[in-house]
Amino acid sequence: MDTVFSDLTRLLEQLTWVEALDILVVALMFYALLVIVRGTQAVNLLRGVIVLVILVVVFSGLFQLRAVSWLLRATLPALLLAIPVIFQPEIRRALTSLGRAGSWITFRGRHEQVMAVIQCIVRASERLSKIRYGGLIVIEREIGLQEYVDTGVNLNANISAELLVQIFHKDTPLHDGAAVLRGEQIVAAACVMPLSTNTKVEERRYGLRHRAAIGITESSDAVAVIISEETGSISVAYNGRMIRKITHARLSNILAAFYQPRTARTRSWIRRILGIKTKEHGE
Repeated sequence: MDTVFSDLTRLLEQLTWVEALDILVVALMFYALLVIVRGTQAVNLLRGVIVLVILVVVFSGLFQLRAVSWLLRATLPALLLAIPVIFQPEIRRALTSLGRAGSWITFRGRHEQVMAVIQCIVRASERLSKIRYGGLIVIEREIGLQEYVDTGVNLNANISAELLVQIFHKDTPLHDGAAVLRGEQIVAAACVMPLSTNTKVEERRYGLRHRAAIGITESSDAVAVIISEETGSISVAYNGRMIRKITHARLSNILAAFYQPRTARTRSWIRRILGIKTKEHGE
């Protein structure tokens, strides 16, 4: 044990700042990779690949397995080419997040405008929940959803709770699909959303609307509000995750948080970390 500590001490003494920076960059790359695949089906795949590589390297080194070592060297380029294909959804999400870093959400209206839009969504969700009409409201943020808007019926109408309720009425041709909101407008209804590719999304727990909400939030930074036709419960999906059975008051708070500029959300997060209490708007 003393030998190990002495070797480690000698190694640290010989370490230059450039080598330390090199190690830090590699560590950050691995950390970023883990953050990207966290909560996705790629986690188990990545874990299996790492375990397999470690076992092959260790055994080939200990027992001088030349054929295994040659096979590992020969297949490494093919594995590197396969990584973008295997982890395509995760890589796309990471590049999308990098591309929008530091930007603000699309709708940057005055506080009164933002709150008016939020209250329309909340009132419509409350009404749909009471009458047990299913609904899927997708709120566009920094990443454009035009390709999905084109699959529906263009409306370009000002947001109102009454119009949202009417869209999802069972007797209207627009009730199937999603209503897409952009700023203060309902740009389209009856839009087709991509279904989630996550195998953890069990079909017996999530209906088609919920799976579509998870799917669109996996491929974009949109926020989706879902009203269950069976139970009347309200859920919110973001970043491929679902917050289920929320109250109307909580829905308003969640939407208010997402409608904030990114810089404001960052400041709020820093205040929570530091334990700094802030006054509510209007106090």
